[in-house]
Amino acid sequence: MEGTGGSSASAAAPVNQWWQEFSKLFQYYLDKSTPHATYRWIGSLVIVLIYVLRVFYVQGFYIVSYGLGIYLLNLLIGFLSPLVDPELEPSDGPLLPTKGSDEFKPFIRRLPEFKFWYSFTKAFCIAFVMTFFSVFDVPVFWPILLCYWIVLFVLTMRRQIAHMIKYKYIPFNLGKQKYSGKKSSASSSGSRAD
Repeated sequence: MEGTGGSSASAAAPVNQWWQEFSKLFQYYLDKSTPHATYRWIGSLVIVLIYVLRVFYVQGFYIVSYGLGIYLLNLLIGFLSPLVDPELEPSDGPLLPTKGSDEFKPFIRRLPEFKFWYSFTKAFCIAFVMTFFSVFDVPVFWPILLCYWIVLFVLTMRRQIAHMIKYKYIPFNLGKQKYSGKKSSASSSGSRAD
């Protein structure tokens, strides 16, 4: 009996080693792609296009698409929300500035952009694979699902935008602020005689 356990462990060792090497290589390329946000999102949009064409071609898997839409809405809410919600947790740590005289504190997301992208892309890949199994092709009337998802999206985003307005934060980086000096001091310093 002991011999059978040892042979299965030795048979699993190469598979386990291959999986570890694959995981290291995958993580290496994932780390290399981190600073290239534009190219990552272009690749994700290609995956989205392939998924949409697949669903359009087979004329089915609407329930998979609906579940994917709900998951993406959840990811979007995490991406737009601050790490520390001022409504729920009054904390001693960094809070969002509420007045112009407050100290600048950067907006820290609950779900960072890279994790948002990774989860977004992984969800579309999983949904694409699911379209090859007929068990997931549940017959539904897709216009009802679409209308329900649109209502859910509008209500959720309205609540999120109201939260943004109430606590005065913008979850997007609008670029570095450019300050222009006073023109009167610049012109007076140019006419100064030394």
